[in-house]
Amino acid sequence: VQLQASGGGLVQAGGSLRLSCAASGGYFGYYAAGWFRQAPGKEREFVAVISRSGEVTDYRASVEGRFTISRDARDASKNMVYLHMNGLKPEDTAVYYCAARTSVRTNTIYTTSAAYDVWGQGTLVTVSS
Repeated sequence: VQLQASGGGLVQAGGSLRLSCAASGGYFGYYAAGWFRQAPGKEREFVAVISRSGEVTDYRASVEGRFTISRDARDASKNMVYLHMNGLKPEDTAVYYCAARTSVRTNTIYTTSAAYDVWGQGTLVTVSS
């Protein structure tokens, strides 16, 4: 599977963006997925993750209630994962990466970047104050 992230851009504080991650080259229904981000001079950090089934999600505390990760609820094999971002803050500025990994269990999630072996190229989100 290959991943292509898109949807980043420049937005004012309080605004919204939707990031998209398109998978190709394999059956995406076997994969759990996640979004990570890396700000300048900082390490890559977990933002949100979702299980193969789409039924289990988790978020880092600073985005809980503002961000929503999703995939097609009717068919997790659909090749898209989204990150809906509302109430954006300047501290959300970063390059956002989507990631995926195969998962035997349908409801397992993975919150560490080391757990993922497929990465997209990143999309830049800049939030101005």
